[in-house]
Amino acid sequence: MQASQSIYQSPNDHRQYRYLVLDNALRVLLVEDPDASQAAASMAVGVGHFDDPISRPGMAHFLEHMLFLGTEKFPDAGEYHAFINQHGGSNNAWTGTEHTNFFFSIDADVFAAALDRFSQFFIAPKFDLALVDRERQAIESEFSLKLKDDIRRTYQVLKETVNPQHPFSKFSVGNLMTLAGEQTELRAELQEFYLSHYSANLMTLCIVAPLPLMQLHSLVSHYFSGIRNLNLGKHYPQVPLVEQKQLLTLTEIAPLKDQKRLSISFHFPGIDHYYKRKPLTYISHILGNESKGSLLSYLKEQGLVNNLSAGGGVNGYNFKDYNIGMQLTDKGLENLDEIIGCCFEYIELIKTQGLEPWRYLERANLLTTAFRYQEQVKSLDLASHLSINMHHYEVEDIVFGDYRMDGLDIAEALDLLKLMTPSNMRLQLMSPTVVTDQYANWYHTPYRVTPIAPEALQRWYTRQIRPQLQLPLANPFIVADPIARPDKSLVAVPVVVAEAPGYRIWHKKDDEFNVPKGHLYLSLDSEQASKTPKHAALTRLYVEMLLDYLTEPTYQAEVAGLSYHIYPNQGGITLHLSGFTGNQETLLALLIDKARERNFTEERFELIKSQLLKSWQNLAQAKPISQLFTSLTATLQKRSYEPARMAQLLDSISLEDLHNHVSAFYEKIYLEGLVYGDWLVSEAQALGQRLQHILSLVSSPSVESTRELVNLTGQGTLLRELAIDHQDSAIIVYYQSAMATAEKIALFSLLNHTMSSTFFHELRTEKQLGYMVGTGYLPLNRHPGMIFYIQSPTTGPLHLLEAIDEFIADFNYAVMQITNEEWENTKQGLINQMMEHDANLKTRGQRYWVSIGNRDYQFNQREQVVAEIAKLTRPELLKFMMRKMRTKHSDRLVLFSRGERHKQQTALTSSNMITDLKTFKQHVDKFNF
Repeated sequence: MQASQSIYQSPNDHRQYRYLVLDNALRVLLVEDPDASQAAASMAVGVGHFDDPISRPGMAHFLEHMLFLGTEKFPDAGEYHAFINQHGGSNNAWTGTEHTNFFFSIDADVFAAALDRFSQFFIAPKFDLALVDRERQAIESEFSLKLKDDIRRTYQVLKETVNPQHPFSKFSVGNLMTLAGEQTELRAELQEFYLSHYSANLMTLCIVAPLPLMQLHSLVSHYFSGIRNLNLGKHYPQVPLVEQKQLLTLTEIAPLKDQKRLSISFHFPGIDHYYKRKPLTYISHILGNESKGSLLSYLKEQGLVNNLSAGGGVNGYNFKDYNIGMQLTDKGLENLDEIIGCCFEYIELIKTQGLEPWRYLERANLLTTAFRYQEQVKSLDLASHLSINMHHYEVEDIVFGDYRMDGLDIAEALDLLKLMTPSNMRLQLMSPTVVTDQYANWYHTPYRVTPIAPEALQRWYTRQIRPQLQLPLANPFIVADPIARPDKSLVAVPVVVAEAPGYRIWHKKDDEFNVPKGHLYLSLDSEQASKTPKHAALTRLYVEMLLDYLTEPTYQAEVAGLSYHIYPNQGGITLHLSGFTGNQETLLALLIDKARERNFTEERFELIKSQLLKSWQNLAQAKPISQLFTSLTATLQKRSYEPARMAQLLDSISLEDLHNHVSAFYEKIYLEGLVYGDWLVSEAQALGQRLQHILSLVSSPSVESTRELVNLTGQGTLLRELAIDHQDSAIIVYYQSAMATAEKIALFSLLNHTMSSTFFHELRTEKQLGYMVGTGYLPLNRHPGMIFYIQSPTTGPLHLLEAIDEFIADFNYAVMQITNEEWENTKQGLINQMMEHDANLKTRGQRYWVSIGNRDYQFNQREQVVAEIAKLTRPELLKFMMRKMRTKHSDRLVLFSRGERHKQQTALTSSNMITDLKTFKQHVDKFNF
């Protein structure tokens, strides 16, 4: 066994790292984190869908599913999932092109037992014959789920328009057709694939825990030394992703959603070896700039595009498909030649004037600062990320590799820029108006491939750069050497530091995370915000117009590590600023000034309105379960509305209507804010006074807007059907608490925690009702609630509701059968989950802000809930369930849609149907908050 500790880490990182290689060649990173709330492990296997047999597309993905379903040592298919859930953890996996990643988190006191179960995936999986067909159906459900997903549909076209000899061209997901055949034969193929591909020398394991390194070392040696080492190498075909004949082509794709996108892609060789200098990161940094004079700024001014991104695209062992992607306007769709020409002019500008060390240093210093003040993340996220990094970076850079920029090698950067030419280009155009002549396999995406005309190529080779295109100036928002101030907080939780009629500011100086950063939340409540669907549509349009208007003046601030988010809520709008505190006030002043200007032009108004309309209309193409979730809040919250209804009203709104709405919005305002992080109390007080002064210029004080929630008490089972054009059916069953007390929160939380893994196992794994199956704790307007949800390709909503009711009716037996120890472990797992230590400043700030929104002004609601959970007995939980949920006449809301495949099945109907949502919401009783 070889061990090493030469891991370069952030000065702000309190963890200890140890890299080692077991005798079986398994590479391991141990992370001792004394502050971690949970332990976590992640295994990244160097096997992905590129390794699928030609005759079995989806085999790697299928194997990933099967490894969860029992091992020789732990044969019960649902035991692993139940064990993780019982002890407050979570688990998942994904299959990519060249890697498969398995990961979990759990309470640290049972980490050894969890590692015992986890390690057996890679030592002796059972491949239970009885589960082969069942999990094949799960793969089919997962495939079916994405049939109407434009990202997946476009991805398949990309696969069909590259070199068919390259493994990227393989169909990755799998379905019943690719995994067809006798179960015994398929099981034998699974075993063969596993035995010939899963080898310890292709695996990297990362474990993170609040345990000493020596103990972690011992655990890893004990549980993972048994993984076989076949000394395998990776031998993917050394053929290009894109052949010469596939360059200089335009691929036109017809999407399901109303969207117009242009992608210019360049074929590069593999880029992993560039990671120490990151020349492509630097090129993308300039090419994707959004400040005045940038490529995006110019194209927006011309009314051709709405946004632009540079640097995306697929990459792998011998390829990088470098993309410049743009969302087009209608005018842009008619002027592709002009847009593409501008892109090549800007590339030429970078090539001839942009390779300056100070520009590179500006970007590198931002990454250095980000690394220096690297914030902690959850154990699970860290383990998963680092296990993948181990496949890409040298040992010393496993943590630092993402941030490393050693210097600008001009020759290296030029070599890459020389590949960004018309002769090494492919174009992809997505628009509902394109003419197509073929359909992609599996997803039936309509598309057409045509050669690019030589005369167009000649025009794009022109080296004349228009004067409006300019390289970015030095960034004024960069703080050279930010330092967190050592002042200690005098309070344990936020306190009010500024208050007067119409406004209140909370503050807490952080003295735990030691970063010169802050989080500033400001909520502006106005009765005009969303009192009708039209008002809500206008508020949303105002937010979108504001964000568009702010893009250019705030871009440099965002690059410098200052970010902001503006979003509508039930009572008004919320502004969230985060990042380094040195210039946060400067950015806030800029945002407020721009928000007050409201110099919206007719041209941008029409463009943003059209964009918003499309986004709302496109929601009709979302997964059925996603549409039901959107409708759940629209059905229950008085001031939430269906996107389709808002789109209807937005259509006729004018710029004058918007200006009038904004004026009315600000007439009476209630402001509530939280200042948290590296802010002194005096600074927060001064900020509060400035905000009060600014508001006094445009508005008079108001009270906080009310948030009303439909009261389901006495309603029985309410049904609402949504017409959704999809092959799958979907259902959500929602139960609501009439009281927003700590006791009720405890009951609903524990019930969900107790049920979730069993529900998933029985309805997804055993009954194969669908891929999207689960339960969730769902509080709305402070009221606790619980949901059961399924999206199913196999059966309609009537059967789905019957299956949910049957599960609920039988569940009390399952609760009665568990031992007292298991019951106490279940409760403790939930308590540990709820009391999980905030990983970073962001998580803590979010928790404080949610507490303020819930009027938890002592910031101790979770402690109260935990105390209630600790007291709860099994009989109390069963009694609550019997009274609240075990009858079909329970007070609840059932939202559902009937898939095209299930139109012939018996319909789900009732005399208690919501057919007119507006009338229902007007007349039903409501809770006020």
